Amino acid sequence: MERLYRVSEVARMLNVSTVAVRKWIKSGKLRARRIGKLWMIPESELMRFLGEKPREIRAVIYARVSSYKQKRDGNLDRQIERLRNYCSAKGYKVVDIITDVTSGLKEDRNGLQKLFDIVENHQADVVVVEFRDRLTRFGFDYLKRYFESHGVKVEVVEETEKGYMEELIEDFVAIVISFAGRIYGKRSQKFRKIKKVMEEVTSDD
Repeated sequence: MERLYRVSEVARMLNVSTVAVRKWIKSGKLRARRIGKLWMIPESELMRFLGEKPREIRAVIYARVSSYKQKRDGNLDRQIERLRNYCSAKGYKVVDIITDVTSGLKEDRNGLQKLFDIVENHQADVVVVEFRDRLTRFGFDYLKRYFESHGVKVEVVEETEKGYMEELIEDFVAIVISFAGRIYGKRSQKFRKIKKVMEEVTSDD
């Protein structure tokens, strides 16, 4: 899917008024697509208008494992290497590699927050992940649609998950702990007892 720019974005990029951009569209000097009530300018058309060659596609690699044990076992490094090879084969320029070592259910992941900043600031054209659940366990389509609303594609290298039973158990534990915190309060003795027991399920021992 080609990136589309709003009239206001093109105006900022060219340092002109939105009125000027709309005049170019109306006269046919700058071709645009009508999407709902908005005029959207394709990136290739903007490059043609500026007389420039299409630029390299900027890719951000996002890799995640659920535990430090998986990281120590090399799962994260191998995941990154596979994604690097994919980007190289596609001719993408890798501008950043973002990683998280935590459950895919967790919404306040540091790496994910950094990814949001990159997407919202238009610093990449595509986000590359190995599996859908590397990005998030639930709500992948919503997240994908949000990224695309900022002109950033999400590409999944492997559509079929190969099975991460250990991670599924860790995610289940995370859900139980989260609900226990809501029900009993995170400062309660009962919550601490539940948390301790559940964390023992995923301990390295």
